[in-house]
Amino acid sequence: MHTLEELEKQQIGLRLPQYMIDEIDEFTQQYSVNRTDIVMEALRSYMYEQKTKILYNQFNKSCQEAKAIMNRELPATTLGELIDELETDSHA
Repeated sequence: MHTLEELEKQQIGLRLPQYMIDEIDEFTQQYSVNRTDIVMEALRSYMYEQKTKILYNQFNKSCQEAKAIMNRELPATTLGELIDELETDSHA
């Protein structure tokens, strides 16, 4: 949930090729929405897709690490060792 301050709209400048503007304008007429709605939805979809890719990549990496540990290709790590490693990385 977003705060009212976060929901406040702010104007930005955007340069797009003419063909994209024409396509956007076609959508505005067909679906009774404005350019802002279309651009916001496109950005929302793009950001969701990117976050999903990051999540799946991290999950895949974790699965590969787990497999390597099970195959004894990597040493098993305790939770305490993992926390120590994360704290060391954050101070570097």
